Amino acid sequence: MTAAVTAPPRAVAPRAGRAAARTRRRRALLWIATHALAIALALMFLAPVAFLVLTSLMSDEQALTSDLWPRSWNWGNYADVFAKSELLRWTANTLLYAALGTLLTILSSVPVAYALARFRFRGRRLAFLLVITAMMLPPQVVAVPMYLVWARLGLTDSLWPLILPMLFGDAFSIFLLRQFLITIPREYVDAARVDGCSDLRTLLKVIVPMARPAIAAVALFQFFYCWNDYYGPLLYAGVAQEGWTLSLGLATFKAFHSVQWNLTMAATLLVTAPVIIVFFFAQKVFIEGVTLTGVKG
Repeated sequence: MTAAVTAPPRAVAPRAGRAAARTRRRRALLWIATHALAIALALMFLAPVAFLVLTSLMSDEQALTSDLWPRSWNWGNYADVFAKSELLRWTANTLLYAALGTLLTILSSVPVAYALARFRFRGRRLAFLLVITAMMLPPQVVAVPMYLVWARLGLTDSLWPLILPMLFGDAFSIFLLRQFLITIPREYVDAARVDGCSDLRTLLKVIVPMARPAIAAVALFQFFYCWNDYYGPLLYAGVAQEGWTLSLGLATFKAFHSVQWNLTMAATLLVTAPVIIVFFFAQKVFIEGVTLTGVKG
């Protein structure tokens, strides 16, 4: 009786594993080659942010030296920023300015944009031309007369001269909303009127829900503008420190701590972080609103 001789199993699994690894590596290299330009642009934009974060965590002696990596992680720099500045008060003023400014801009711009987009009245094109003209008019042109008006009303040394004008709409917001409202089919408005809706009810119940992407885009534009505004607070609240915003306070903080670059970078990161976070969570609706806003006449 003879024993059956079996051949040793082939090394299929190692060969298959190496082939799969080569395939994954080839796909990764192909993806990198395809997106090389996008990767280069991303690194170019992320490099200053990485430099900002790393410098904010360095010691005073190491900041702005040839070292790119902190020898020790000084998280206390952020606490020093709060201790050596009025950052909380500046943040509260900025939030007040940005929140009220955004709310008032939306409340005042949506009805005007709806009227320019849907109503037919004499002087409609002239009114739209005035909106476009106001967009091209630099704010510095009317700075002196506007300052004299607010000074006579006793509202200087505060942020109210920047907030109250938003009750009358914003030219860019009106233009952007009007261009979006034109793209909404007129049949929706006609159906609402057949059901007995007034113009105001049609605006609130039909137009506003359909224009949410454009309204969100306008709100983000206005919020970012108010958050980063430096010229307006400098003009009206430059003397009264209790009315300073983050942009104005950051410029002053940098002037007083120009040799302490670690603290300056920490303060800059604290000021810019909320804007980055808001845009990160709202970028989808923001891009949707800007994309859907047409340029029809």
